[in-house]
Amino acid sequence: MKNPWLKKNPLLSMWLSGANAVLGSTRGHAMATAKRESVKLWAAALTPPKTRKRRARR
Repeated sequence: MKNPWLKKNPLLSMWLSGANAVLGSTRGHAMATAKRESVKLWAAALTPPKTRKRRARR
């Protein structure tokens, strides 16, 4: 007797494939954003602060 739980389910397979694609895309966007933010953070930390122009007194 065959086990019905081991039978292939095309609907479940398509659903999991779509979910995997969505999660992969989301992960890619999150990693790109995190990399951009870390580069921005290090750039701000390693550059000297901007000098302010003094206002002339009248």
